[in-house]
Amino acid sequence: MPTLTDDEATLHTLDFQPVAGRIGAIVQRVDLSEPISPRLAQAIWTGLTRYKVLFFPQANLDDEGHERFARAFGLPVPHPTVASRNPSTRLLELDSSYGSKTNSWHSDVTFVPAYPSASILRALTVPLHGGDTLWANTATAYDDLPSALRALADQLWTVHTNLFDYAIAPPLTSEDNDHYARIASTPYQTKHPLVRVHPETGERALVLGHFTQKFLDVSPAESVRLFQTFQDHITRPENTVRWRWTEGDVAMWDNRATQHYAIADYGDTRRVMRRITLEGDLPVSVDGHSSHAWSLAGS
Repeated sequence: MPTLTDDEATLHTLDFQPVAGRIGAIVQRVDLSEPISPRLAQAIWTGLTRYKVLFFPQANLDDEGHERFARAFGLPVPHPTVASRNPSTRLLELDSSYGSKTNSWHSDVTFVPAYPSASILRALTVPLHGGDTLWANTATAYDDLPSALRALADQLWTVHTNLFDYAIAPPLTSEDNDHYARIASTPYQTKHPLVRVHPETGERALVLGHFTQKFLDVSPAESVRLFQTFQDHITRPENTVRWRWTEGDVAMWDNRATQHYAIADYGDTRRVMRRITLEGDLPVSVDGHSSHAWSLAGS
């Protein structure tokens, strides 16, 4: 999505109802089944960069409408390692029946350099109880750091990898087994700054989550301690919002300034979601250096 001017008049054409103090808003009176005009798309996107995650209750989109809505904001991109069940779409299906349970904090696909700018998730089948999703604001988490930790964070770099990607579902047939074996044999590693500068808001946000393999230039033990210190700031309750899904709900989040966590507290009950991600940009550190692929040899 191109950089947008924070046009307050345009922003106020929509009714954003905040859900929590620092993150999340419900968007009222928008029919997602109809094509989104450029003006409306700009208003939604501006709200997204402000509230970080937007909720559209019971939008009841079908696959075609989901993709049409996504294209109003940018270029939908496929998952780097997991094929869509329908090759003609960019929809990634997350079905708990096949093991697609995240149950950990992450930003989507941070194991590639220019990871998605935004994700749009739609609920198809939800448990009667449980299965909520949490989001955390990684920009307010950075702002809350003590000054000494902020100064340290600004200098740190990490490596992210897909070697434990939750989105790779267990094989269903012998043919699938070969397919998923090929996926698992293609590891990605990327060097990211711990702190990225948001390309539209100028905010500084922490880039972390469960794809983080290690911090650079520190020992493994120090990596663990640094990860826990900064991750704990991200997931403090005041930085989070929780959404109880109803079938048909749509959530859209700024993947550059959030993490999320799909809570796996629903036992054997089935939960099915479909997600589209939008093309992203290379994260840039506070001193102007960009993320890049990182070889397995660490060069």
